[in-house]
Amino acid sequence: MDSQSEAHAPKLLDLPLMLRLKQNAIVLHSELGLTEDARGQNSALLSSIVFQRGLHALVARVDEKDVVGQFRHRPGETNAHIVYLAPTLADDEDDAIWLRMLDAMAEQAGGNGAHTLVGEVETSHRLFETMRRAGFAVYSRQVIWRHGPIAAALRPPGLTLAAETEDDQIGIAALLGSTIPRILQTVMGPSTDMAGLVYRVDGRIEAYLAYSEGKHGVYLMPYLHPEVLSEAPEIIAAALRQIERCRKLPIYICVRGYQGWMENAMLDLGFDPWLEQAVMVKHLTAGVRQASFESVELTASRGQKPAATLRMASVDDIRRSRNLAAIKPCGSPEQTGKP
Repeated sequence: MDSQSEAHAPKLLDLPLMLRLKQNAIVLHSELGLTEDARGQNSALLSSIVFQRGLHALVARVDEKDVVGQFRHRPGETNAHIVYLAPTLADDEDDAIWLRMLDAMAEQAGGNGAHTLVGEVETSHRLFETMRRAGFAVYSRQVIWRHGPIAAALRPPGLTLAAETEDDQIGIAALLGSTIPRILQTVMGPSTDMAGLVYRVDGRIEAYLAYSEGKHGVYLMPYLHPEVLSEAPEIIAAALRQIERCRKLPIYICVRGYQGWMENAMLDLGFDPWLEQAVMVKHLTAGVRQASFESVELTASRGQKPAATLRMASVDDIRRSRNLAAIKPCGSPEQTGKP
């Protein structure tokens, strides 16, 4: 391989190039892209230099063309997630620079201990096919639903949700394990940066709404047990009213392919389908394929949210240790079909 095509961590001399290219980037991380401007002047683009937030950037030149990429991964986490790829290419341009950067990010993420590299891309974008050629597979489809600031548009809900606490982590893990299809559980959970609201019925967590807030929007990922699906509009409306920035900023709700039942709830709440994406995954190592969510560490360090909802192990162990045998898995591939 020509030395000019080798990807490297950004240096100070690369900053002008990176600042120029990032204005024409493809964002592959919906949570960050919709809440924080992943391409703006105040984005976390250069964080790999100052070692913040687990973001890693790479720069490369292929056939006299420059390319920049960034992915997100923290030590100990199973998944790395592509944040963006730049520049966007015209339809008639060779995508070799994209392929080179995707390979470089996969190599770097794998070296950091990640088992998978994940990216969310619009199915109509040419990068979708490029990622297939680079070894990525579609794990699920998702639709991002959009609504403007809610103001007084939503009727007052007849129920309340509570902010999650450390004591809720076992219940949240059990809910995720019983609502996300088993084959998807290693990549479909909420990130540890997201806050969360819980809805309880008879003391048991039946709904969990993970959310992120930023300068540009509020991003939510809802997880509801089948027994409360009829209450979905009221549960989501209650969450939106409790998140203050929903009164000022656009709201985005991510609905995955296995959550097709939520379409009616989104329409009832006045949301519009905005983006249709594929969640694409490339396996970097031989990871655990049949896994579920477990809380292995319930103590938060220095007030930070514990990473309980991303720890993978057998949900049967949770049931045995916490008397959760009554919770029956649902939404498995056998029940739902293909994601």
